[in-house]
Parts: sequence; structure tokens; C-alpha cells
Amino acid sequence: MKKLLALLLCLILLPAAAIGEADSQIVTSFYPIYLFTLNLLDGIEGVTVTSLTDTGAGCLHDYQLQAGDMRALAHADAFLINGAGMEGFLEDVRSAIPHLPVVDASAGVALLEDCSDHGHDHDHDHAHAYNAHIWLDPENAMLMVNNLADGLILALPTHAEKIAANRDAYIARLAALDAELTESLSALPHRDVITFHEAFPYFAKAYGLNVAAVINRDPDDALSPRQLAELCKTVQALGAPPLFVEPQYEDMAAQTIARETGAAIYMLDPIVTGPEQDIPLTRYEDVMRQNLAVLLEALSD
Repeated sequence: MKKLLALLLCLILLPAAAIGEADSQIVTSFYPIYLFTLNLLDGIEGVTVTSLTDTGAGCLHDYQLQAGDMRALAHADAFLINGAGMEGFLEDVRSAIPHLPVVDASAGVALLEDCSDHGHDHDHDHAHAYNAHIWLDPENAMLMVNNLADGLILALPTHAEKIAANRDAYIARLAALDAELTESLSALPHRDVITFHEAFPYFAKAYGLNVAAVINRDPDDALSPRQLAELCKTVQALGAPPLFVEPQYEDMAAQTIARETGAAIYMLDPIVTGPEQDIPLTRYEDVMRQNLAVLLEALSD
């Protein structure tokens, strides 16, 4: 950490022109926050939005800050985060760059307890750990967009009117998405799902689905034969409901369970990865509607 702080000091002392800084720099922590911020700053000149982590990095379960991350943050006008414990490195950032405005998108969101054991550093208080996948409920997404807009208006006051207009237009689209999901999922004959990891509890709660079991609470760890056998028994006892895997992780465990139980496998995308360039502003809605189509196929008769 001392070496990192020393490097950071050198970077801070560099003039902005030496690192090619634009008029204003907004840094987001990972993909969902990046998508929301692109919508809020759409059409605003002189502001650069970047994602601290690669757009293919996925959730920040064990992310370690790099020197380049600290350089970007040292010259940022604001750092926009998911919150709810997703950014386990946040205290290191606050200690190294105390002047950096941090905008927490999770403020005011009703959090669900995290039943996983994969080691998120939830504000260093594991007795009160929360599931951080809050953006997968569009109502939460609307609140997050409001929070991010408020922070951006403080950081970029000359663009306040445009940010507010973008916020209102985006929230209207998210509200339409929520209404569509509510109507489409309300009459499903089956509501039990088995998910790959703890990404979808907020979505399930919002639309009356039941996460009956979780295949792997730590998606980066392989399951033991004993764990696989226990999961097969659970799936069989539940009547072999569909298994939902995610494009960001290997699905070997799900494939094994499917072979043993006859359960079908489908894919849901938690929207934590995506293209780095030419990103449509409707990316969040597009993927959520793809997930809707998958659920309708999997849970209908």
C-alpha cells in the first residue's frame, strides 16, 4: 500500500496535459454503473466517462486495484459506484484520495442479506453483509439513476439541466421496462428457479419468482463431488425446475446437475459485462428483455 501511495503522489503531481486529461473525467466502478452514467451524460460535450474495471471483468467480488486505476481516480471529478459492498476496495480509494467525490448509487435501496460466502468485503462488517446485485430490479435501477444524477449534478454543475433531462427520460424508459416485466411475468404457471450464483434475488423478489436453490455461491470455485451430489438431490426434490446459468462463468456444474436430474439449462445475463465501444444506450433494457424472453420460455407450460 505504501508503494501504491507513493506512485499515486507522483501521478497527482503530473499536470493534466501530461496525461491527456479531458475537460472533465467521470470514473465508474463497473459495467452497470457505466451504462447508467452513459445515459445520464448523453449529448454532453467535454466529459469523458470511463469504467475503472474492464467491461468484461464482471462483478467485483475479488477485484484488486491497479496502479492505472489509482491514476484514473486521482484525476477524476467523481467516482460513481454501485455500493452495497460491491466495491470492496473502496476504503483504500478513500484513504489514498480523500478529496475524491464518491457517488453511491445504492443510497436508499432496500438491501437483501447476502447468503453467499464468497468473501465480499461489505464495509468490513461481515455480520451485516448484503447482496450487492441491486441493479437487476428496475425499480432499484431507477433509484440508482436518481442517485447518480444527483452526484453528477454536484460534480458538473454547468451541465445540471441536461443531466436532469437525461435522468427523467431514462427513468421513464426504466419505468416502462418495469411495467412490461411485471405484466409479462405475472401469469407464469411456474415460479421456481435455480440460479448459478446469488445474482438474481432482487429480480426474483420484484417479480414474484422463487430462487429455490443456488448452484454455486462462489462462481469462481469448483464444486466438490459431494456438493454436486447434494445439489442433485435438492434439484430432484424440487421437481427439477430449470437451471439458470450466466454467460460470465463456466457452466460445468450445471451441466452435470442437468445430466443427473433431467433439469433444463437456460441462460440469464446479470448485465455485468458487455461491449466496450458502440454501446447502445438501451443496453440495460435490451438485456433485461432478453432475460424476460428466456424466463417466459423456461417457466411456461
